Amino acid sequence: MRHLLNKPVVIAAAAALALSACATATPYQPAGYQGQRGGYAEQKLETNRYRVSFAGNSVTTREQVEMALLLRAAELTVQDGYDWFATVNRATDRDVRYGATPDPFYYERYRYWSPYWQFYHGGLWSPWSDPFGRDFDMREIDRYEASTEIVMSHGTKPADDPNAFDARDVIQNIGPRLSRP
Repeated sequence: MRHLLNKPVVIAAAAALALSACATATPYQPAGYQGQRGGYAEQKLETNRYRVSFAGNSVTTREQVEMALLLRAAELTVQDGYDWFATVNRATDRDVRYGATPDPFYYERYRYWSPYWQFYHGGLWSPWSDPFGRDFDMREIDRYEASTEIVMSHGTKPADDPNAFDARDVIQNIGPRLSRP
């Protein structure tokens, strides 16, 4: 009895399953949570000052990364008993890589052949060699990481400072928009 599925179909199905398993944005979580890559981290610098960062994976948008950064800053502010925080030296970095995925439907026996063309392949001239080789899908892979230092304070936030945020308002407005593990 012959196999019901051929090799290219099985490879394509396995690749699709593997990609779908990791095709979710980095949830709002501590860095390294359950061995996952990405998440938030902080370092206390002074009594009212922290360095905060959030790193996303390749499907986490820049907006999600920046929202998570602000949410963590707001949570630290409330946790330490302050009312508002101001960001200092806020930055978002973009890491770009390019990945090549072989065409899962390519199979050696389906290579290009023509009696009129002979192609140089592996040191020999052969009518059986594809002049272009195997097909690859190229894609750009973006990963974002945002970081800032925050200075926390008591009372009403200054109305004229665009880098100042009311911590409870940030938690109320951004908190529900981010997924958690």
